[in-house]
Amino acid sequence: MSDIDPAIEAIRQAVKLAPGNVDLISHLCNVLMENGKYEDAENEYREALRQLPASETLQLGLARCYYLQSKNSHAMSILETLESQKRMFPKAMVLHAKLLYRDGDVSSAVARYKDAIDRDEDCADSDFASLLGIGDWGSESEEVVDGKMRAGFVEQDTESFDTSVERPKISFADVGGMESVKEDIRLKIIYPLEHAEMYAAYGKKVGGGILLYGAPGCGKTHLARATAGEVKATFISVGISDVLDMWIGNSERNLSEIFDRARANTPCVLFFDEVDALGASRSDMRQSAGRHLINQFLSEMDGVEKSNDGVLVIGATNAPWHIDTAFRRPGRFDQVIFVPPPDEAARAEILEMHLAGKPQEDKLDLSKVSAKLADFSGADLKAIVDRTVEGKLQDAIKSGRPSPISTKDLIATAKRATATTREWFATARNHAVYSNQGGTYDDILKYLKIKK
Repeated sequence: MSDIDPAIEAIRQAVKLAPGNVDLISHLCNVLMENGKYEDAENEYREALRQLPASETLQLGLARCYYLQSKNSHAMSILETLESQKRMFPKAMVLHAKLLYRDGDVSSAVARYKDAIDRDEDCADSDFASLLGIGDWGSESEEVVDGKMRAGFVEQDTESFDTSVERPKISFADVGGMESVKEDIRLKIIYPLEHAEMYAAYGKKVGGGILLYGAPGCGKTHLARATAGEVKATFISVGISDVLDMWIGNSERNLSEIFDRARANTPCVLFFDEVDALGASRSDMRQSAGRHLINQFLSEMDGVEKSNDGVLVIGATNAPWHIDTAFRRPGRFDQVIFVPPPDEAARAEILEMHLAGKPQEDKLDLSKVSAKLADFSGADLKAIVDRTVEGKLQDAIKSGRPSPISTKDLIATAKRATATTREWFATARNHAVYSNQGGTYDDILKYLKIKK
């Protein structure tokens, strides 16, 4: 046990004696976060908010905890709720500005940050202000820097731009469960590649796109990489930072280069993670630079100037409702596939994968463990195994001898854990119930057992 653990435990005991003391709870969570215990801090905040749901301090603390874990959509959801209730205060506005900046919306981040500092100068963050390029908080932001026009995106060193081409060694056999999702991908991507001559005879090009959506941590990226491995295709993974640039025209140029690289390495699976950041609804955009990028994206997907034959585009998002509807037209992301949390059998498979190579009892009852982990994502299941291993290591250090992982150990860890997908489903449910034109989100309703 480290020197800091007794101090944390002492604060935790104090919180138990004064459960309504917001300052004390915040102090405990801040100490936890300072020592890298973000999940523990998150759990403390969530438990406190069950008792004090109206506390703005606790809500902001949880949003900051999410921000530090890069759970951007979770943090943004809290801040948007505060704003909708007209309870957005300066410290929350600064955090909102940081999230906007991280999402690539620099101009909105600047406006939000300045608004916060106008209300309370004590909230000023000189490092963040410098990152925004506004220097002194009271000065006007310059739209022209070093003779170039700012586009409103995160700065990127375009000279070091690089997106590597992979040849994945994993296949669908390495993906636990998801059989219905795999079959959808086979129909759209794998069969056309395996029977290219037959498709050619009917004048059907091999290519196109699919959009994978679902809660964070459910394996969308892993599934995309396995798809490329299944058909022995090259794989190019594209993140926001690979495309977005603060200078007008550079983002479109980056995107064009990425598609050219995919065309030069066919058959190729071109994977866009967090595609909603690149293809957000144009009706929600204030600046023309974002619209130009989306138009370029649509043009590249259509293969207007260059053929996309053999280029298979997969997009992944946690928020499909934010993507411009033009992306869902035929030839683009015309097939939208829900990637649910793994079912009970798949959970057992995933646990087995993560337990491989670790000391364990001969006959672990993973089915029994899996039954207690409904709605847990693949990432959640990995965390279960990791926490169990950490517990066994602590016991081994105390006793001086290691012991194998047992079913009882895994179940004990499972009882203390919470599925991270549930917050996502709370948001997704509203869209599925109230904004489900064309039945796009019927799979969410089916998963939640909600009748239309």
